[in-house]
Amino acid sequence: MFGDIYRHKNVFLTGHTGFKGSWLALWLSHLGANVSGYALAPPTEPSHFALIGLDMPSVTGDVRDGETLALALNKQKPDIIFHLAAQAIVRRSYREPLETVASNILGTANLLEAARACPSVRAIVIVTSDKCYENREWPWGYREIDRLGGYDPYSASKACAEILTRSWRDSFFNLRDYGKTHGVLVASARAGNVIGGGDWGADRLIPDIMRAVAQSRKVVIRNPRAVRPWQHVLEPLSGYLALGQKLLDGQKEFADAWNFGPADEGHLSVGDLVRKIKTIWPKIDYEIQQDPAAPHEAGLLRLDCSKARLTLPWTPAWSGQDAIGNTAGWYRMFYESGKIDSAGNLASYIKAARDKGLAWTKE
Repeated sequence: MFGDIYRHKNVFLTGHTGFKGSWLALWLSHLGANVSGYALAPPTEPSHFALIGLDMPSVTGDVRDGETLALALNKQKPDIIFHLAAQAIVRRSYREPLETVASNILGTANLLEAARACPSVRAIVIVTSDKCYENREWPWGYREIDRLGGYDPYSASKACAEILTRSWRDSFFNLRDYGKTHGVLVASARAGNVIGGGDWGADRLIPDIMRAVAQSRKVVIRNPRAVRPWQHVLEPLSGYLALGQKLLDGQKEFADAWNFGPADEGHLSVGDLVRKIKTIWPKIDYEIQQDPAAPHEAGLLRLDCSKARLTLPWTPAWSGQDAIGNTAGWYRMFYESGKIDSAGNLASYIKAARDKGLAWTKE
């Protein structure tokens, strides 16, 4: 997979103890990479990172601490960095706006500066969010050239992280000077809402549902009409890895911003998603409680991923139903037997991608 580019490469992950980061660490280990990480302690209990039990160098640290981050980076001498560490919850950003801004903006700047001073680094993928766009509630998908913005502190911080990334690329990793004064390619990745086993984050739909069913109570659905680009966590990760492959190969045209989201059928309302999950695990029960005084959250958000589909090329391997089924099945196994099926999910996903002949599955 990915031209075997990651085998024996030194790969540095920030945020590897989180939901998405732990899945990426698992996949990179499967690819034969020498994976190391820098993150806060696992943010939840249970923790997907703890459950998968990876044996990898791991520094407990905050990306707001630039000195400690730089020391960790230089010690590991990575070829490529995937920056996922962030405060990732919209509703939490209303309660803790300064922490959100510091983690997502200053943390990104600290990472880019640390990478600039680390001679081994050849490629950097900065992971932001589809929330980085100025949301106009329009029915078509946002493209990478659309205006950045953010109503809430989280969304604004991700827009700022994108602007910072572009600034560092233009100022310090300029493509005109690649191969002359520097050898680093920098890209950013904007993914839609991810689902999958092992997420226990607060104020997230799937974790809220699974906690409720485990406690035999109804889950409260706040905004059933909100539409989001739902996809299994492995989908954008395959995009990040495909993008990293291009950067490591020195293909500087890929040092840019990229959207990774589902096909049209993956754009579902919250209510539709909950009903689909309930068909897989009938024990799930829910009630709708809309609070007119609740903090603002976008009602309609879609991504246009034509750029990735046409030029990487990258497309989803699983349908929306596959994503929902594997997510619900993972949690059902965990809560009914205490076992996890992360490795099984990864194997199934790779098989589906190979059956479709997706580009990243080929040597």
